[in-house]
Amino acid sequence: MKKFLIGIGVVIVLLIIVALALPFLIDVNRFKPTLESNLSAALGRKVQIGNIQLALLSGAVKVDNLSIADDPAFSSAPFLQAKQLAAGVAVEPLIFSKKLEVTSFTITDPQVVLLHSPSGTWNFSSLGGASKSKPDASSSSSPANFSVQKITLSNGTVTVGRMGPGGKTQTYQNVNIEASDVSYTTQFPFHLTANTPGNGSVKLDGKAGPVDQTDASLTPLSAQINVANLNLASTGFVDPSSGLAGLVSFNGQLASDGKQMTSNGTVKADKIKVVANGSPSRVPVNVDYDTNYELRSETGNLSRGDVHIGKGLAHLVGSYNTSGATAAIQMKLAGQSMPVADLEGVMPAVGITLPSGASLTSGALTLNLAISGPVDKLVIAGPVNLANAKLAGFNLKSKLGALSSFTGLGNTGGSDTDIQTLSANLRVDPQATRADNLNLVVPALGTITGNGTVSANQQLDCKMVAKLETSGGAAGSVASFLGGANSKSLTIPFTVKGTTSNPAFVPDVSGAVNNMVKGNIGNASGAASAASGILGGFLKKKSQ
Repeated sequence: MKKFLIGIGVVIVLLIIVALALPFLIDVNRFKPTLESNLSAALGRKVQIGNIQLALLSGAVKVDNLSIADDPAFSSAPFLQAKQLAAGVAVEPLIFSKKLEVTSFTITDPQVVLLHSPSGTWNFSSLGGASKSKPDASSSSSPANFSVQKITLSNGTVTVGRMGPGGKTQTYQNVNIEASDVSYTTQFPFHLTANTPGNGSVKLDGKAGPVDQTDASLTPLSAQINVANLNLASTGFVDPSSGLAGLVSFNGQLASDGKQMTSNGTVKADKIKVVANGSPSRVPVNVDYDTNYELRSETGNLSRGDVHIGKGLAHLVGSYNTSGATAAIQMKLAGQSMPVADLEGVMPAVGITLPSGASLTSGALTLNLAISGPVDKLVIAGPVNLANAKLAGFNLKSKLGALSSFTGLGNTGGSDTDIQTLSANLRVDPQATRADNLNLVVPALGTITGNGTVSANQQLDCKMVAKLETSGGAAGSVASFLGGANSKSLTIPFTVKGTTSNPAFVPDVSGAVNNMVKGNIGNASGAASAASGILGGFLKKKSQ
């Protein structure tokens, strides 16, 4: 028994010695031309590798300095390069037949460059030999015969960019990809994670394949996608001066048949900002969407975009085009009787700012807007209507300045303003926000009409006309003269200057007098009396 145990021990020692010696007895570098040739044939790109080391106990071959060439139509620099590639190999064929059978690839710390041409193709489109003549399908080096149990890309750095004028690039860190049972002719599962610029993250789980032999970017796939905290300002694909910013997250499904991709899910936007003169939204915006996208033309349609802001609901539909340096859209946004108290927090995102200390506590907003142009230079235009609203913390009577003196309104009425209706044709672009055909009805005051502009730095330039209710005195005399003995209103032009947070109302007294005199040229004494009343009230106010 003792001799038997000793014999077993000797055998074990010999096996260990053989295992340690085999890497030196087998010159694995002899497989270098074969490995380069097989990989080049499988990828349709020239593949170069450095020194090869055999780790027999783990069944792995480690390859130094891996380099995969780019499509020459895109770049002469490598498409992928990595310091090391570990290839899992079948040990028995290697020892006894000196045949290299690769079961897995692990690429550590690779650097990958993905380029998109103005014609719509990617530099990885020709992967799989599409840009070269194919070997015979029966050849062991044919892409059709290529298969591997597992491919892993670990801690990669991926640079994504667009060629041509205005092309931009962005880099994604910590990219990890795992795919199993990979073949060019069958479907295979994959898992991808990456960190996006600005500390966001993306994760995809799904299946891809068979690989499209003419354009790898058209390979069918289906996946669950999750994106968290994608910083729009850090993507590199929009001009920072455009003002477009915010954190976007979404959870959804996508599927492609190689020609058209469909996707549905939910997008959540926090601190969103659409225009340069805007400021981040104080409330989140959620969008439930359905879309389809044509891969070759790089155009798509949004068939459903239900925009939720609190209890407010608007519908966004239209088309988009990603073929240019910056994506462009043509869409419509419509909402009916949305509670404005819920919407107030998102108004600054499109450059609409309430006066300092003011808030909309009630009311319903109806809108029908067209949204068009590049996403970093959007133009938003269309009619809006606000009904039965209360603007708390802002007394329009007190802000009318000298107008209050000669209308008899005074500063009474509390600290709020009740709005019966406010309508306008709105236009928001990168330069300014403009309101045309503005019509504001305030029961306690009257009606205000006109046009106005808010510049990118929130400066106001509005030309308005107020038809104000009067309460006797000099104002009653003026109103009677202008509109007749029973007239109860007074029409006065004025301008609004200052800023959105601190507007200044300046009455055009000379304009009011001139209009009055022109309309009543035959009643000089009446004109003089009316003018005296207006100027007296105005000067009294200015002297306070």
